[in-house]
Amino acid sequence: MAYTIEQIASALGAKAFGAVDMQIDGLAEPADATARDLALAMKPEYADSLPKGSARAAMVWDGADWQSLGLEAAIISPRPRYAMSGLTTMMDPGQGWSDGIHPSAVVDESAELGSGVSIGPLAVIGAGAKIGAGTVIGPQCFVGTDAQIGTMGFLREGVRIGARVVIGERFIAQPGSVVGGDGFSYVTPEKSSVEQARKTLGDQGDTRSQAWTRIHSLGAVSIGDDVELGSNCTIDRGTIRDTRIGNGTKIDNLVMIGHNVEIGNDCLLCGHVGIAGSTRIGNNVVLAGQTGVSDNIFIGDNVITGGGTIVLSNIPEGRVMLGYPAMKMDTTMEVFKGMRRLKRLFTDVAELKKTVSNSHPSD
Repeated sequence: MAYTIEQIASALGAKAFGAVDMQIDGLAEPADATARDLALAMKPEYADSLPKGSARAAMVWDGADWQSLGLEAAIISPRPRYAMSGLTTMMDPGQGWSDGIHPSAVVDESAELGSGVSIGPLAVIGAGAKIGAGTVIGPQCFVGTDAQIGTMGFLREGVRIGARVVIGERFIAQPGSVVGGDGFSYVTPEKSSVEQARKTLGDQGDTRSQAWTRIHSLGAVSIGDDVELGSNCTIDRGTIRDTRIGNGTKIDNLVMIGHNVEIGNDCLLCGHVGIAGSTRIGNNVVLAGQTGVSDNIFIGDNVITGGGTIVLSNIPEGRVMLGYPAMKMDTTMEVFKGMRRLKRLFTDVAELKKTVSNSHPSD
């Protein structure tokens, strides 16, 4: 669908300049833009590539001299990257799926579907499931018995929602994500070598090998409003109580969330994050890629971890953490600097030993 420069700027709360009646069909990076694209030249260094393309219009940074860039029209926003959220929403062509219920979908007669629900090919909707108005269930998705999904949800291909999972409004799940698998919970008849080693910080004692017995997951998963899941992430159901995800939390690809975990509102969990069972995470927490979090600990509000951080103990609110084990970021950076100096330190000590030895020769 085409929009004029003026329509786009109005929708974004931005300012339009020049030929505001020019029509735009799509978005492009400056070097790839055609005459019908809006080029995204939101920084001066991006604008350097405009001559390589054919853009007549661009979104530029606040204060840019757009006419000197050879443009006929421009959109200026005080926060261009934030404006991109609305811009990409307008220009998203979608997946091209048909509306309604596909003939190959299997929908249990006891399931409740709100108005305007779409269900794609080979999808399965279980008994007693409730799906809110306007929700789109993509091809080959599964929604389990008595599961609930709120209004305006969007499940991409192959999403699995387990029995009794409850999900709020405007939920988005990317291909292959799984909500409501059983937790990784096993126990031995007597104290295991793992329990002994953890208690003693390394000594397994005389414990013998034992077989692991499964603990079933009777809880489910409760997810708030405006939550998004990346591809192939997994959220395990709770053992007795539910695993809980707060409103507005965004979860990246290949993130694993264990049983009984509680995550607050507006958190950001980046790729390959792993959170072990029964951990509690506050609001507005950002866990960078490959952060690992041990079980049964607490992370306070507004905590940020750097990439590859391993969290083994509680973190008070507001901390910025890095490293293995996680320490305050400035402390970790000092440790890294110290490690880089070790070779020089060893050389200095060796030279000092020679000096001392030469000053006090043996009789």
